Amino acid sequence: MTPALAALPILMAEDDDGDRFLTRKAMEKNRVANPLVTVENGEELLDYLYRRGKFSSSSSAPTPCFILLDLNMPRVDGREALKVIKSDEALKKIPVIVLTTSNAEEDILSCYGMGANSYITKPPTFEGLLKVVQSLKDYWLDVVEFPSEKGPLFHA
Repeated sequence: MTPALAALPILMAEDDDGDRFLTRKAMEKNRVANPLVTVENGEELLDYLYRRGKFSSSSSAPTPCFILLDLNMPRVDGREALKVIKSDEALKKIPVIVLTTSNAEEDILSCYGMGANSYITKPPTFEGLLKVVQSLKDYWLDVVEFPSEKGPLFHA
């Protein structure tokens, strides 16, 4: 992983405090170098991506290397947020990994249909979450090639 990629945050949209805490711990245990930035609902996610409100400064909202997206959140749910992200030319290049409790076939089909890059059902144990985070690290941070810092992904 390049130093530039390691500096980019992973943006997690998750309304459950416990899930945010456990994901942060799993990232620490897996030595994920990227900072984890969390928002509590889809409205905050979109505020972050569009640099509105408390995220109006680009330094308070750097473009994430990818988004971890829960589906069932208050205000704007993950489905609606995904639709907005993937229909916006400036945002659609950001990978979105749905990480949710739903394993409903209609959710999986709908999310992929809207442009989700991956769909993962949250594991029921912390050990399972450790494996998921390790897989995310291995694939999204060590294998996948991202555009250079000067490319459009980093200037949304």
